[in-house]
Amino acid sequence: MAVIALASTNGAPGVSSTCLGLTLAWPRPVLLLEADPRGLSALLAGWFQGAGPYETGLVELALSSLAPADALREVALPFEGTQASFVAGLRTHTQAPTLRGQWEPIAQALAELDAEGTDVIVDAGALGYPGSPGPVLASADVTLLTLRSSLPSLAGARPWADVVVRESLWRNPGLLLVGEKRPYTGREIAASLSLPLMAQVAWDPKGAEFYSQGSRQPGSFETSKYVRSLNAAVATLQTVLAHHRTLEVRA
Repeated sequence: MAVIALASTNGAPGVSSTCLGLTLAWPRPVLLLEADPRGLSALLAGWFQGAGPYETGLVELALSSLAPADALREVALPFEGTQASFVAGLRTHTQAPTLRGQWEPIAQALAELDAEGTDVIVDAGALGYPGSPGPVLASADVTLLTLRSSLPSLAGARPWADVVVRESLWRNPGLLLVGEKRPYTGREIAASLSLPLMAQVAWDPKGAEFYSQGSRQPGSFETSKYVRSLNAAVATLQTVLAHHRTLEVRA
């Protein structure tokens, strides 16, 4: 169906936690690609609590002699008991130069998964670092600038939002807001950044730790406001994606 990429500009707005939460709530086969150029796989250190060694991941994908789409299948690992899989990210930021020149073919390989009925969620981490997956962000069906509703987060996002809008940097840009009304509303932030608000996730640090640190599920987690917001974000994004596909077909 689609490639959805999430990225941030400063602080820790919850990109990795949100990506994993969306992945595990996704109703179709889905691949989570860790593409943060800063290194240290959030999945392996967090969700899996460092319980297993690095087996294969983004570096092996970049260095593989196979066609990128075939290499993706080789390096993807399953989330047991789900229809989701993942490609682990870099182990250190020093590996980022390995990806130079590789993001374009990787972006094309991700698009090929669409034809096979697999969606892709990309954790692009923070913008502005060497090795950032620019071609993936540019070509994704939806690229979401992820931020909190605080003034520091808004201030950090504005220069990037200006560039995205002015230079048409991304194919279908939008915002994903973590924690509305802390203190600004989604409408205020969307107006300030001149980008559409496409999804929101509730503010719940304890709930987010379930994904970011592999913590034990809090009581009534599945019915919590946080999980409900993730499910709502999934439904909203699917509606947005379907709308964009309809417009593209008409064009």
